[in-house]
Amino acid sequence: MEQNHAKVKEIVEVKSGKVEVTLDEENILEFTKTYEFEGEKISTLDLSGLKDLTAETMIRAGNIMAQAGTAAVVPENNLHYALIIAADATGMPIEFFKKLNLRDAIQVKTRVTRVFYGLESN
Repeated sequence: MEQNHAKVKEIVEVKSGKVEVTLDEENILEFTKTYEFEGEKISTLDLSGLKDLTAETMIRAGNIMAQAGTAAVVPENNLHYALIIAADATGMPIEFFKKLNLRDAIQVKTRVTRVFYGLESN
């Protein structure tokens, strides 16, 4: 498991000759509860990896869905598809995402879908 806990990235800028460090929290999703998975307690998820995904990732997700027998007319709006994409972006296994409660699963889906359609805040 590559990602156990979200790691908040630091943004370092030099302003007026001074180094300023701020936290990049925009890609951190806070779950409604803490999950235990493979001996780890997980309450946040770093989704910054979504920005690095490619069309190949989407094709692979479609193939995984097809192998699982899941069909979707518009896969980008399908929960299973979004969770597969999130698993790829975070390095977490899909089994983790399948154990999320409904609200947290929809939060993940919403974040992934916003990236698909260019609606993420940057």
